[in-house]
Amino acid sequence: MSISLDSKDRLIFALDVPDKNEAQRLVKLLQNSVGCFKVGLELFVKEGPDILRFIKDYSTADIFLDLKLHDIPTTVRRALRSAAKLGARYITIHSTEGEAILETSKEVKDSGLEVLAVTFLTSMHKSQLQNLGFEKSIKLSDLVLDRAWQAKQSGCAGVICSGEEITLVKQKCGNDFKVVVPGIRPEWSQISLDDQNRIITPRKAIEAGADLIVVGRPIRDAKNPDEAAQKIISEIGDRFK
Repeated sequence: MSISLDSKDRLIFALDVPDKNEAQRLVKLLQNSVGCFKVGLELFVKEGPDILRFIKDYSTADIFLDLKLHDIPTTVRRALRSAAKLGARYITIHSTEGEAILETSKEVKDSGLEVLAVTFLTSMHKSQLQNLGFEKSIKLSDLVLDRAWQAKQSGCAGVICSGEEITLVKQKCGNDFKVVVPGIRPEWSQISLDDQNRIITPRKAIEAGADLIVVGRPIRDAKNPDEAAQKIISEIGDRFK
């Protein structure tokens, strides 16, 4: 079971674009159609905090700062404090370094910034586990569950995982622990050169218990991005009828 939210508020739009001009165009177009705008590494490195200020000035949507922080705990702790001052609602950190980095989330516990731990990138396939040094016998789902549980115990608000692990994470970590799912591909979308391996439709993700879904290319590359966003919101809403 997912956290109670309106259908629109469950939709995070990924502003995976190269510069502020395209980002601003999409924010203006989608400001009333999505609950949150995700600013990733490419856009943030190019435009800096100014793009977050633009979103806050132009829209009431939340901001998801998807930087996947991965550094020594002291540096991550300071970065989280800075992100909180920028007005972001969510930020990501990598879970691979374990408890020490995950516990930095406590630094911003009362700031309004929610820290989400990345369990395993949806662009990666389970066949790559051995290349990363894991034993052949380990299951990807077990790895994700272990990282999700450690994130919960360390004070994170939730995790990023694929559609394949939603139900398992909810069962282990509880309904109040947010599950945010990228790799969303509506049945009607056509993505060329897709680098996502573990994908799921909006409906199936919400049915499995996802609290928030992250959608980029199916909206961004549609002939009518606003119409595409509305179709996804309708698909989410159908789950609760």
